[in-house]
Amino acid sequence: MPDRAHLTFALTLHDAIAPDRRRNACWSPYSVASALGMLAAGARGDSERELVALLGPGNAELLKASDVGDDAEFAVANTLWAWDALPLDEDFLVGLAGWPGGKVRSAPFRDDSEGARKLINADVADTTRGLIPELLPPGAVTADTVASLVNALYLKCGWAEEFPAHDTAPRPFRGAGDVPTMRLEADLRYGRAAGWEAVALAARGDVEAVVLLPADGLGAVDGVPEVLESLEPQRVELFLPKLDLTVPTILGDPLRRVGVRAVFTEAADLTGLSPDPRLYVDEVLHEAVLRLDEQGFEGAAATAVMMRLTSVVRHPPARTVRVDRPYLLLVRHAGTGAVYFLAQVVAP
Repeated sequence: MPDRAHLTFALTLHDAIAPDRRRNACWSPYSVASALGMLAAGARGDSERELVALLGPGNAELLKASDVGDDAEFAVANTLWAWDALPLDEDFLVGLAGWPGGKVRSAPFRDDSEGARKLINADVADTTRGLIPELLPPGAVTADTVASLVNALYLKCGWAEEFPAHDTAPRPFRGAGDVPTMRLEADLRYGRAAGWEAVALAARGDVEAVVLLPADGLGAVDGVPEVLESLEPQRVELFLPKLDLTVPTILGDPLRRVGVRAVFTEAADLTGLSPDPRLYVDEVLHEAVLRLDEQGFEGAAATAVMMRLTSVVRHPPARTVRVDRPYLLLVRHAGTGAVYFLAQVVAP
């Protein structure tokens, strides 16, 4: 049964990240929840309470249980990059080792800020197969930076049933003119509820992509849980635009808007990560890449928490779903509901 708390986290933070429904947005709830989950493990007091309130119960267990099958390509790294002179809590390091791809690495933050930035970016690029070559832009690492918690994620899956390439053609999309649009008629899962229409596309590795099409234009996401619960097998003729999004996002302000504030102040308590009481979060940086075509999809995401001190079958008639206007796209683990990617597509 997909986890409702994780979906609530994804939709709550999406509202803060993408309040302007007229713009594209794309981010990885899985990646952000991983980075914030590691931070929560090192937080105490209000710093911990605010993070847990946003992430919901059982966050770490959900993420650790959301590995994909052998017929999809999936890579995850969860890394604490630390200045050599920063004391680290041994229990935190033991816990970090239990995260997928969990490790601690040294970075010359104080002596060579640019070298530390390049080191982290190279590691992220390696995990994301080159899709995210520069998570940390110039200036993201300063002489005051002493640590960074970084999640990097790569996912590549083929569709359980591919879109026929010969059926792809330019078709109208509201507000964007004609865009390359794929067509598939197949037995899919379809639902309709609370002002939304949804189609779930099965992919290999126990992954699915769910197209969430609003009846009246992108607005409130309140009805998304209900339409996801309404999904049932049905014959569907789906028209879906090809997609290629790359979106960097600064998460500090959105996180403050949803109640994560203490870790960004001098009152931050991260003594579960380091006994140094001066440690606080400076900024949280994120980038996501998501591509859909006839064969399947490929996605990568990375999140950095930057820290400083201070056959011939007769089928029933197919229900036609034309994705010809702005929509949400949710890529999730079919079993646990872990949301790998959440995209707001206004211009494919």
